[in-house]
Amino acid sequence: MLLGGAEPHGIAVLRFRPAIWTDGLDCYLEELYVVPDRRGEGRGRALMEAAIEFARGRGAKRMDLGTSEGDVAARALYESLGFANRERPPDGPISYFYEREL
Repeated sequence: MLLGGAEPHGIAVLRFRPAIWTDGLDCYLEELYVVPDRRGEGRGRALMEAAIEFARGRGAKRMDLGTSEGDVAARALYESLGFANRERPPDGPISYFYEREL
């Protein structure tokens, strides 16, 4: 999924997999990137909204993603779109995302 005019200004990369606990798919946001000189113009939000709608259209029931603690702007965007880093209930313990090179 690309966003831009004559040149792409951002990209969202989604990965789908069969869900374990529900019928349908889970969607993982592999990457969200907006070129630095276009940040702050709502392009990240537009990409995320399009990605969410695309995932729903593919039958995904859930979307997850990972970001760093220091990426405050991205975290604010994700939280404003309803993403949470808390286990249920909303005030539950923080969820952690782990990764490892193989």
